[in-house]
Amino acid sequence: MTKQITASKPLYEDTLPGGAHWSMVIRKGTTLRLIDQQGGANLAMMLYNPSEKLERYNAPDTLKCQHTFKLTKGHCLYSDMGHIFCSIVDDSLGWHDTVGGNLSNKLMAKKWGIKNYQDNRNDWTISGDHAFMVELAKYGLTKRDMAANLNLFSKVATDDDGNLSFVDNHSKAGDFIDLRFEMDTLVLLHTCPHPMNTATEYPKKPVTFQLHQSAPLSENDECMNACAENQRGFKNNMLYYIGSHADACCTTGDPA
Repeated sequence: MTKQITASKPLYEDTLPGGAHWSMVIRKGTTLRLIDQQGGANLAMMLYNPSEKLERYNAPDTLKCQHTFKLTKGHCLYSDMGHIFCSIVDDSLGWHDTVGGNLSNKLMAKKWGIKNYQDNRNDWTISGDHAFMVELAKYGLTKRDMAANLNLFSKVATDDDGNLSFVDNHSKAGDFIDLRFEMDTLVLLHTCPHPMNTATEYPKKPVTFQLHQSAPLSENDECMNACAENQRGFKNNMLYYIGSHADACCTTGDPA
């Protein structure tokens, strides 16, 4: 199996508590490892180009060009400009939700009620919308910039009639996913519950995140060669970085 990171010790590591949010710019050539600490986690994610924030994760393009309803190892996450933000280079689960959406204030109040900080301190609860809005504001973005999100560690299944159902306890303690970033990316995360979660109490499940240096991209890379669209996506990234310092890092020959 091709080695995907250069060392086992992470460059940085921390844990995002349940019902919390975080963001940062992750540089090209960095792998983000996400680990479910207790089982049953949900990690919502949105992706933007930090140099041009109008460019963001595009769910329809990501799914249709790779002919999939779910995300797992070998898949890439596309922007609406045809670039690849990151590739899933390892994954212990085999299924991450792409269609379930984000927990709104209204739905949270209906399912679990509202616990404000003034009365409940660190036991307060927030919605996914609230969490993303706080992170968006840090970069001059607003509600109009809210895009479709992923729900890592969660599974939404469909029956023959197209009905969707949330799969309880899909992720177990220790399950992980590795995202290798193919371009500089503004990453927004929160650990608020999936909007379809059936728990009777607001679930707070922590997720550990690690930053590793990615191994150099090889010509037989699984994600790049998974389909012709991915090969074109990597070529779009190569063209995007021509002439920049990043062009000399973590690249291989013409992927076409």
